[in-house]
Amino acid sequence: MRILIIDDDAELCALLKELLQREGYTVECETDGRRGLEAALKGDFRLAVLDVMLPGMDGFEILRRLRQQSKLPVLMLTARGEDTDRIIGLELGADDYLCKPFSMRELMARVKVLLRRAAYSARDEQAADETFSAGALRVDPVRLSVTWRGRAVPLTVTEFLLVQALARRPGAVLTRDQLMDSAYPDRTTVSDRTIDSHVKRIRRKFTAVDSSFAMIEGVYGAGYRFRA
Repeated sequence: MRILIIDDDAELCALLKELLQREGYTVECETDGRRGLEAALKGDFRLAVLDVMLPGMDGFEILRRLRQQSKLPVLMLTARGEDTDRIIGLELGADDYLCKPFSMRELMARVKVLLRRAAYSARDEQAADETFSAGALRVDPVRLSVTWRGRAVPLTVTEFLLVQALARRPGAVLTRDQLMDSAYPDRTTVSDRTIDSHVKRIRRKFTAVDSSFAMIEGVYGAGYRFRA
């Protein structure tokens, strides 16, 4: 598995590269934002670890451009306490985030979870055997793809898992905790705002395909549901 690290801290890049290589991953590092984006778009990577503050092009712009062409899972690195950065990253399509400074053990845990999530959770393998529909929505768990009225909706892995959870139970209200279990099977610590940010971005992607889309409803004080 190939992992791309985009961070202008050369010392941190060298440390992460050594750590990940010990775990059997092939790692490429870029310290410039523009070169990092080019590598992410051209390289056959399974995951990108992306810092926010970069020369040439910041992490948010890299993520925005990357999401126009790729579903590559992205772990965003943000400054500790910068809640706004985390929300912006999630809304732009980051699959997870990690605050600096962080422990190497936590980073490795996040990397492994994102790679497992991208390969699809083992506990859902039986459910992933065939596609299913919920009205005009069609979900393909094997390819991690979704279509709405025959048109593809480009979702990240985390967004796909959230849509799949809602679509499997049309009309049922799923709490944020239930949605966290579906999108973060390792029970990574995420807040209600993280789920809300993902849902907000999911809605934007569906309305870009169909401006009348209103199938994902928020239920005040409870959670979300996919309209039956």
